[in-house]
Amino acid sequence: MKVFVLNHEGKPLMPTKPQKARKLLKKCKATVVRRTPFTIQLNYKTGGAVQDITIGIDAGYAWVGFSAVTEKEELIGGDFELLKGVSERITGRRKYRSPRRSRLRHRKPGFFKDTKSKGWFAPSIKHKLDSHLRLVNLLKELMPITKIILEVANFDIQKIKNPTIEGKQYQNGHQAGWKNVREYVLHRDHHQCQSPKCQGKKPQDKNQILVIHHLGYWKKDRTNRPDNLITLCTKCHTAKNHQPKGFLYNWDVKLKNFKGATFMTTVKKKMVSQLECKETYGYITKSKRIEQKLGKSHHNDAFVIANGSVQTRYRSFSVTQRRRNNRSLERFYDAKYIDIRTGQKESGKDLSSQKTTRSRENLKESLRQYRGFKLKKGKRAIRKQRYHFQPGDLVRLNGKILIVKGTMSNGNSVLLSNKKGVTPKKLNLIKYGKGLTFKLNPTF
Repeated sequence: MKVFVLNHEGKPLMPTKPQKARKLLKKCKATVVRRTPFTIQLNYKTGGAVQDITIGIDAGYAWVGFSAVTEKEELIGGDFELLKGVSERITGRRKYRSPRRSRLRHRKPGFFKDTKSKGWFAPSIKHKLDSHLRLVNLLKELMPITKIILEVANFDIQKIKNPTIEGKQYQNGHQAGWKNVREYVLHRDHHQCQSPKCQGKKPQDKNQILVIHHLGYWKKDRTNRPDNLITLCTKCHTAKNHQPKGFLYNWDVKLKNFKGATFMTTVKKKMVSQLECKETYGYITKSKRIEQKLGKSHHNDAFVIANGSVQTRYRSFSVTQRRRNNRSLERFYDAKYIDIRTGQKESGKDLSSQKTTRSRENLKESLRQYRGFKLKKGKRAIRKQRYHFQPGDLVRLNGKILIVKGTMSNGNSVLLSNKKGVTPKKLNLIKYGKGLTFKLNPTF
């Protein structure tokens, strides 16, 4: 494993061995500036001789592989998991901002302005693009990078779906000839409930009522694109099945989508111009990786992209991205009842009327009649202050380094990774657990 070194002005030098870094720290000739990856800064002037370092980036929609290579060894490498759920959080923000803006009647309407400049990206796409750039800029701060190579691709999505497509066929999508999206989804699913736990597939239930379910409903994704819709019957499409313990919550249905291909086609030119890098292609990476008998992974792909072959390799990093701020000020806790059918504790949402429209006719059975004794009232909890210690922070307690799991009792107690609650006064903060967090993988 390598230790990264900065000179007295904060500019990167070539990484060194842990033994040498340990001696510099003992002699007070250097100070620690970053914990992971471990980085020190020299307290004295030194030369600026550096070697050629090439970074390989395996760009992607959900994962990014990275690897920094010299002629002799790989300095750093790993997999970077991009933050998920950005679109859903933007939708939630829009929901709260809309009524607030409607009350500001003195403001001029904003829809007359053309706010989309040239090269505009949707916020969720821009966030993923910025995350790629943020990772590369961080590596530039640690090492004197001389060359960046990026794997890019240009996908013909229509050709992927239909290899024989040509000419005017490009103007007719897979929904051509259908009145609306609902009719297309029903036809695609053969007018049958797609739930593996369907209770309406018995011979006596031939007249089951079909509805269209949003696969991303659990994460507040209600977009009406076909790959987010699936056919269910009313016996499966219940409020209880939408809860965290129900099968519709985080239901992993493998409907083929092309988010990754669309993302790379959209941001390819922008990413290359921003990084000022050279390009390579997937088929070249694959052939080189097979030649070297390396397994398929984002890290290995990035190593090959950086022209890695016989260099010494070390343990890789697993990089995750955490939100720096959670601006949600309110949380709702549902009421709890005894279900008179089973005697078990259920939430008010599980025992609801199951009405989804304002129509007087309710096609589903109302479950309110099964509410028994009320165990707990529902409530709204409003956050009044921001606590100093946040989940994911590294702290020191009696010489031990622990991770903060949460805050309890209005900030009077901090829950740690050893499952003990401690008063905040006894803790010393080492590192905030937000932004890009590096974790060393246990095995190579």
